[in-house]
Amino acid sequence: MDEEKLATAYNKALALEKAGDFEAAAQSYHEVLKIDPDDHGGASVRLASMKMGAVPDKAPQSYIETLFDQHAEVFDQVLVDNLGYDVPSMSAKILKTLGKNTFEHVLDLGCGTGLMGVELEDLTHEMIGVDLSENMVEIAYDRDIYDGLYVADVEDYLDNNDEELFDLICAGDVFPYLGNVENFIKGISDNLVVDGHTIFSTETLPDEEFQDTGFTIGGYQRYAHKLDYLADTLKSHGLTILISQDIVVRLEQGKPINGHLILAQKLNTRSK
Repeated sequence: MDEEKLATAYNKALALEKAGDFEAAAQSYHEVLKIDPDDHGGASVRLASMKMGAVPDKAPQSYIETLFDQHAEVFDQVLVDNLGYDVPSMSAKILKTLGKNTFEHVLDLGCGTGLMGVELEDLTHEMIGVDLSENMVEIAYDRDIYDGLYVADVEDYLDNNDEELFDLICAGDVFPYLGNVENFIKGISDNLVVDGHTIFSTETLPDEEFQDTGFTIGGYQRYAHKLDYLADTLKSHGLTILISQDIVVRLEQGKPINGHLILAQKLNTRSK
């Protein structure tokens, strides 16, 4: 792959997008995809965000890996201090209402640098973290709060796990990179013990933005989901919503991004 040619094409597309010339930007992003079919820069996501292309079922793995590897060193500062991200502490507060002193076997999907792990450390006996970005996992490792860390796609990990099931699975900032969450939610259910819990955050948009679908990509290149789509998908895999809390997930350019913090429980015997 010609890195210099790719950088030139991507920068041209990005400049056209920022100037509001979406048609020309779309043409340029298609040129980017010809140079880089694996889509390390997320051109397909940006096309969908501009309403100039189909919404992919999920963001490309190469894009997620590249994005977070590049920002690992400043991730905590940007996400928490600049964008006001507080999902881990909100999750811990909700989990404490269950009255459990300890979750025995916990899985933190999309663990990143370990922000969720820090908040849940006192609530867990054993905690495993999974993230696609090796640089993020290295920072999480240095926190010394996980009993195991894996560099892997979260869906692949769930599909391939043949070890002990979990009584709590967290996904603090995963859904904004997934559109069709059927396989992901199935994987969560398959990896939970009966009566186990899952807690995760999602972003949402006004109903008219979805155009009769359960998910779409918003203006900041992140996936948003309708609550009823999530509820139906959870139900189809034996998971029942216990709490659905309206939250501000983060800020973007100083504006609140609305979403949900959802706690669900597996109430049947569905398993692998």
